[in-house]
Amino acid sequence: MHLGGCNLLTIDVEIRIIRSMGDAGEGLVDAESRLAERMDEREEEKKKARQIVKAGDPERARQLESCRLARTEMQRQLDLATHQARRQQLDAAIAELDRRITQLSKK
Repeated sequence: MHLGGCNLLTIDVEIRIIRSMGDAGEGLVDAESRLAERMDEREEEKKKARQIVKAGDPERARQLESCRLARTEMQRQLDLATHQARRQQLDAAIAELDRRITQLSKK
């Protein structure tokens, strides 16, 4: 059976493709929103670091930025890690970096 140059089999296949693309599209939207959130967080971190530099302690600003970069890398590794022991190590490292970042931000 044909409908306007398309047969029902073609329409059924196209509907299945669109449905599967919908699931992939949702994952893409989730990834984009996480990326946007992380970019906003990084912008806030940079603003805080600039304020510290303006306050006159470039060494503390350097340490703070170094800890933030290290934390970003540890989080990336944690997102990819599959072995439980490695995940625990990364969790501990991230907690220590968070503690240091908090300490450096308060001074």
